[in-house]
Amino acid sequence: MALLDVFFSTLEITLPVFAMVFIGLGLKRAGWIDQGFINTASLLVFKGTMPMLIFLSIIKADLDATLNPGLLGFFALATLGSFLFCWGWAILRVPYTDRGVYVQGAFRGNCGIVGLALAAGMYGEYGLSAGGLLLGVVILTYNAFSVIALATYQPDQNTDWRSIVTHIAHNPLILAVVVAVPVAALELRLPGWLMTSGEYFASLTLPLALICIGATLSLGSIMESGRLATGASTLKMVTLPALATAAAWLAGFEGRELGVLFLFFASPTAAAAFVMAKAMGGNAMLTANIIALTTLMASVTITLGVFGLRLAGLI
Repeated sequence: MALLDVFFSTLEITLPVFAMVFIGLGLKRAGWIDQGFINTASLLVFKGTMPMLIFLSIIKADLDATLNPGLLGFFALATLGSFLFCWGWAILRVPYTDRGVYVQGAFRGNCGIVGLALAAGMYGEYGLSAGGLLLGVVILTYNAFSVIALATYQPDQNTDWRSIVTHIAHNPLILAVVVAVPVAALELRLPGWLMTSGEYFASLTLPLALICIGATLSLGSIMESGRLATGASTLKMVTLPALATAAAWLAGFEGRELGVLFLFFASPTAAAAFVMAKAMGGNAMLTANIIALTTLMASVTITLGVFGLRLAGLI
């Protein structure tokens, strides 16, 4: 009975997130939302509601308990290790021209939406604030490593490094973290009406973002996924989360810290990977297939991962 209790309590954390994804898929297929809505809503989330969510979660958090340089440093090192592991694997198993796209699809997770939503569902305010701080590392490392991989295997494409660095520096999610940390550290108090208005606005983030993810899923792309897409997806959703989480446990992380790390490691491939691959002349169809397949796999792999870690008493 205890085993079933753990399993059902795990489903209560993961199912609401993935239910919203499949609701988005259903709404798109029913014609209730279209591509115009998806584009507008995605932009609203990225530039408005998610930065507000991250800002509020950090300023309301206890930084003494949440700001953990060791956690941030480990995540950066684990991301680098995952990136190099995927690159080494791609050299052995993937055709030259598709290696950059394969590497990006295999290591770049959707931490900003799926990871953050699951962390919030599992750990509440701590999950939001710790996840918000981790997103600063996520955005820097994921964008930098993705550009390196894609540029290396696209020799005919000119890479504008200054433009890339500028876009990273002006990323709304990074700016939200940069602004929120000193506000929280100085314990500045914002007017009650402003906090309430901000919370209303921020509350749009997770359901709207998850619906957009579902609406962009293509069942046809999933059915067409070939060997490369399947291999990258298995690497992203099974191999890397297992290795990175085991390394985190060996490094001494446990409880909610280990839980947040696992959820970020186990997030499906980010939709931003498609935009970057297309912009740099990579195989955009392969990227789309990886995104679709990992998103579908996530509902199973993340649920089983959380269940196993909770059963073992590690989170």
